[in-house]
Amino acid sequence: MRILSDRLVAILFASAIALVGPAAAQTASEQAAPAPTESATSAPAPEQGGLAAALAHFLEDDFSETDAGIAKIAATGDPKAATIIEALRDTRLLFSAQEKKVYYKDIANKLFDAATGAPVAGTAPADIADVRINNRLRRGIDAAMGGLMLQAREPDKRFEAAQAVFKSREQSVLAALGAALAKETDPRVKRAMTEAFAAIVIYSDEASESDKLAAVGVIRLRGDQEALNLLAGLPAGSPEAVGAAAQEAVTAIQNQLAVWATVQNAWYGLSLGSVLLLAAIGLAITFGVMGVINMAHGEMVMIGAYVTFVVQELIRTSYPELFDYSLLIAVPLAFVVAGFIGILIEQGIIRFLYGRPLETLLATWGLSLVLQQAVRTGFGPTNREVGAPSWMSGAFDIGSINITYGRLWIICFTLMVFVALLGLLRFTRLGLEMRAVTQNRAMAASMGIRTGRVDALTFGLGSGIAGIAGVALSQIDNVSPNLGQSYIIDSFMVVVFGGVGNLWGTLVGAFSLGIANKFLEPYAGAVLGKIAILVIIILFIQKRPRGLFALKGRAVEA
Repeated sequence: MRILSDRLVAILFASAIALVGPAAAQTASEQAAPAPTESATSAPAPEQGGLAAALAHFLEDDFSETDAGIAKIAATGDPKAATIIEALRDTRLLFSAQEKKVYYKDIANKLFDAATGAPVAGTAPADIADVRINNRLRRGIDAAMGGLMLQAREPDKRFEAAQAVFKSREQSVLAALGAALAKETDPRVKRAMTEAFAAIVIYSDEASESDKLAAVGVIRLRGDQEALNLLAGLPAGSPEAVGAAAQEAVTAIQNQLAVWATVQNAWYGLSLGSVLLLAAIGLAITFGVMGVINMAHGEMVMIGAYVTFVVQELIRTSYPELFDYSLLIAVPLAFVVAGFIGILIEQGIIRFLYGRPLETLLATWGLSLVLQQAVRTGFGPTNREVGAPSWMSGAFDIGSINITYGRLWIICFTLMVFVALLGLLRFTRLGLEMRAVTQNRAMAASMGIRTGRVDALTFGLGSGIAGIAGVALSQIDNVSPNLGQSYIIDSFMVVVFGGVGNLWGTLVGAFSLGIANKFLEPYAGAVLGKIAILVIIILFIQKRPRGLFALKGRAVEA
């Protein structure tokens, strides 16, 4: 988080004093007490002339008059000002030229007198019409609403108000912003207000050169795309020193944004890599232990996604209060269902085709078509909706990169699955037997290990993990019969690139391909980027046929 220096804040507040006049300066200094009181959240003093005089501008049906009315309504400090301007923004503000009155409707379409706030009895005037607005007025409305909310009690509302003022750069809210900045105690809100004040100062004709230079420094510290646009659009009549400082700030921000763009692409690559790892980790087990080319692996992912859909449908209809736990419930169920189907596939088809890779490929490819058609028959061909629980919704920013909670949880979930699988292979009897069969099937059989049982459980484990992957992928992809086909080729690329049967190789391969793909996409496009990745893998396999981390043992003998 960027923290503005006290010196820059002082300089900008001095600008506020110079621009809004001695009276406002005295008011601001009186209100800038260390401990906020009840008066610190009160509205500014009403402007001379009152609300009725400000409303009169809306009777002219002229954009310039409406603009003046917006500024004067905000300056009155009347408690009804926010309601009137909000009604104007939502096209609920009306006027009658005959009655010389302004009205507004609430969300229930009930008519009120804008001057008094009292409901209108009887029928509306015959000539009542909407107060028209355009895009320029909408910016003024946003600025006015921001100015009114600068004194709100809630820090989030004050922050949003400051952001609205920053975007609009309306001179009319300068006095309210200066007063609010003087008494603000929340560092985040104070920074936003200071940046908004700097944005107004840069574009002000009344600010001095030194004030504008200080404002440029503040905007430079903000360092995002909005700051870049503001400095790049500096008025042509700005002092030469200000223009030079702004150009230097633009160059610095562009360099900074380029770095953040690289970091953002790396994050997207990690996110894609976690998806590839989830989809490929089960395939790495079956392919590595049994050497089976399972083209139906993607359908195990699809089954896991549909299990999630069924779980959520049951929860929606019977136990809606459990919706936030739907994915936690779906994970073990998807593992059991997909794992059980995987064991059936191994026992019914795969066990008869060991040592015949081409027949295995054709048989599992045909099986994948059967499974897809079965899902189409049972659930229909259209996409199914799978909702996100509240803890996977939303996003947050770190610097200039945006991170969604959904993707973050998927990365964490992927790493947890990976660690759990490593623990299973390292510390359990099944893992020991799987490693023994992987190293030397004949020797494992001679030591009493039932290799057929290990094969079935291994295939079931790989399928179950694919089902878990389907739970995660249901949050970022369409749940449809074709879901698995989107990941099967990428899964095989990850496994072959990382090293067949090596989980660490699968991890490194998935994240490497994910990051490489996201860095190639901006230059080559999505399709050409995937083709380039495929060509790179083919060339790499020519040099290292066993992948990044070659597995020793039976894989070498084969």
